[in-house]
Amino acid sequence: MGDCFDCGHCLAICPTESISLNVFKDQSNPVEDYDPCEIPVNSEDFLQFLKQRRSIRWFKKKKIDKKTFGKLFEAAYYSPSAQNAQDVEFVVLDEKLDDFMHLVYDIISAEEDKFFRIKQFGEYLRGKCDNKKHPLLWEGHQMILSFSKSQANALIANTRLELLAYTMGLGGFYSLFTLKADEINHDKLMEFFPEIDSDKHMYSAFVIGYPRVRYRRTVPHKKIDVYFK
Repeated sequence: MGDCFDCGHCLAICPTESISLNVFKDQSNPVEDYDPCEIPVNSEDFLQFLKQRRSIRWFKKKKIDKKTFGKLFEAAYYSPSAQNAQDVEFVVLDEKLDDFMHLVYDIISAEEDKFFRIKQFGEYLRGKCDNKKHPLLWEGHQMILSFSKSQANALIANTRLELLAYTMGLGGFYSLFTLKADEINHDKLMEFFPEIDSDKHMYSAFVIGYPRVRYRRTVPHKKIDVYFK
């Protein structure tokens, strides 16, 4: 059918397993059966998990290996996307993280007069900052970038990856100033990533690692306004 975009819902719901999708026949990930009446996590446990989620900026020196990253990206693999686009691509920055951050500063320095944090970032790179911690990375040594034509697709995929990370003893935080590089000069930013479709934008920059601190209690949040109409 010309209007089919291979969402797989027909395959997932077929009671006789009579449907398959040719576009995915060479994929290594098999289709898995499960009990539709059984949810592996109850609502209270999951809500408590969300309550305990915290942004982590203080990390151990231990780095995440490729096998662990592979497990994290399984969460993104199962992430939904509009029209089943599955167009999210990721970059793990490790050895080239410093080079990337210098590029980021070259771009976002255009707004140095607007934001103290960007000015501090420049002073840090020039060795003139009193703060010994990296103003954008803090103690982070690795970063995951997500690219997509859809901001929603990228953020949903990275959020799923992030939540799985917390179950694996990892943690991290979103670097919003890093994202400014894409907003200010997308073309210059994408020169660093020739393997990524330049029509895609960097919508998530997640600094990740092994937490050096443990939080013991939740933090209050502002009330959420909800309207029913």
